[in-house]
Amino acid sequence: MHLTVTFNPAVDQTLRFEEPLAPDRVSRASSARFDAAGKGVNVAQFLTALGTDAVATGVLGGFTGAFIRERLAATGVSAAFVESDGTTRLNTTAVADGTEYKLNHDGSAVDPETVDAVVDVVRERTPDTVVVSGSLPPGVTTAAVDAIAAAGGWDTVVDMEGDALRALDERYSLCKPNRAELARATGADVSTVEGCARAATAFRETGFDRVLASLGGDGVVLSTGSTALHAGALDVDVAGTVGAGDALLSGALAAWADGADDRTALRTGVAVATLLVGQVGTAPPDLDGLDALRERVSVRELSN
Repeated sequence: MHLTVTFNPAVDQTLRFEEPLAPDRVSRASSARFDAAGKGVNVAQFLTALGTDAVATGVLGGFTGAFIRERLAATGVSAAFVESDGTTRLNTTAVADGTEYKLNHDGSAVDPETVDAVVDVVRERTPDTVVVSGSLPPGVTTAAVDAIAAAGGWDTVVDMEGDALRALDERYSLCKPNRAELARATGADVSTVEGCARAATAFRETGFDRVLASLGGDGVVLSTGSTALHAGALDVDVAGTVGAGDALLSGALAAWADGADDRTALRTGVAVATLLVGQVGTAPPDLDGLDALRERVSVRELSN
C-alpha cells in the first residue's frame, strides 16, 4: 500500500479567460473548476485511478479542507487526514491567451502536535511506500519529513522544492525534482538532458537511491546509480500543466508496484502525464488511451 503525506494540501481553482489579462480591469472567467489537490493528494488520486492501493494523509482544515475530504470520498480515494485549526489553502491557476498564471498561497501554520499526529498516522498504517510531497506550510520543517522516513521500514519517496530536498538528513528510496528544483538542489548546469542526467546522478549520492527528474518538454530522466535513462515527451495539445509531475510520479510508482522494469515505469509515467496535460485541472484523466500512449514513449540509456 502507498501512503501519501501532504502537509500543505490545496483546493485548486482553475479559471479560463477568453481575453488576455490586464491590470486595472475586471476580467471575467468563461469557466471555472475546483479540484482537491496538493501534490500528495494528486498522487493518491492518480494511484487510485490506476488501480494501485493508496491512502492520502496530511493536514486539512476549514471549508476548503472539508471540500477535499468530500471530493476524495466521492471519487473513492481512501483518506486519513489530521484536522487542523487553520484553513487549507486555495490556489488559483488563470489560463488566458495561451498563458498560465499561478497564484499560490503559503498555507496556514501547523503546530508541532499536528505534525506528530501525522507521523502517528503513518506508523499506524504501516505502508509499503510513503510519498511525502509538496511545499511545507509555516510551522513544518524538513525534520518532519525525516521523522516519517525514520519511523518505519517502508520506502520513502520525496517530491519537494530543491532547498528542502537538500536539507533532508535521512536516506530516501526516490526523489522527484523538476528541472528547476534539480538545478537549485545541485547548482549544476541542467540546460541539456545530458546535464540533467549528470546532476541527477550526482544528487543521488546525497541521500537518494534513485532520482526521477521531470524535464517538461524534454521528458524525464531516471538515475539509479547503475544506469541513467531518458524517456522523451510526447507531442500533445497542452490544456494545463498543473499536476503533470504528480501524474508522472504516480504512473511510475504504479508500474513499479506491478513489478515493471524501469523502462516500462518511465513509459507509464510519461503516458499518464501526457493524458493529464491534455485536460484542464488536476483530477485524474480518462485512462482509456494509456496503453497506446505508453507504447509510443521512447526510452534510451545515457552515460552516467
